[in-house]
Amino acid sequence: MRFLFVLVLFAGVAIGVLYPWAVSNFSGHEIGTWRVYEQGRFRPVTVPLAARDAPLRVLVDLTARAERIVSQQRTVLTLTAATGGRTALASTLQFNHSDNPRQASPQLPDKIFRDEAGVIQTVSPGPYLFTVGPGDAEGIPIRAVDLVLRAEAGAIDERARPVGYAVMGAGLIGLVLSLAFGRGGRPQNPNSQPPPPRWGRGGSSN
Repeated sequence: MRFLFVLVLFAGVAIGVLYPWAVSNFSGHEIGTWRVYEQGRFRPVTVPLAARDAPLRVLVDLTARAERIVSQQRTVLTLTAATGGRTALASTLQFNHSDNPRQASPQLPDKIFRDEAGVIQTVSPGPYLFTVGPGDAEGIPIRAVDLVLRAEAGAIDERARPVGYAVMGAGLIGLVLSLAFGRGGRPQNPNSQPPPPRWGRGGSSN
């Protein structure tokens, strides 16, 4: 039973954690990366897009001299994407869930944290203006910010995370219960006890 509950726990992790992460980071193909913040300055970038790029996933990589981002639910960065005088995407980024940042360089202590700004489902052919700016979070040691665009990105099933977390919980509870009952309910093996002493010389009563 323990092995079964371990499998259930791993299945929950795959559904609730690995699947959304893989879709966000690897579905579709990357169009390119643009530096939007460096040396204390933000700058907008214009990217020509085609209708075939949809759905377009917009990601932001933040390079900071920190082990994790602690924004206390405040906004670290804001992002807007506009084309033809209309806003196609507006998002706030907090980076609170970026628990496994990438190392920027073996020689530097900087880490790269990624967050998703959103998905543009329908792309109108033409130039898109992407504007990234600061939020209201304080004390974030930002070194650089990069805009990453992935074309033809897959959509994450919104049911995946809650279902995955429920399966993880069931597997974890079952594993804990099986360990608890298995430790206390195992019958004692009578052959494990030493044999009773025999009386008399040479072990014989005669």
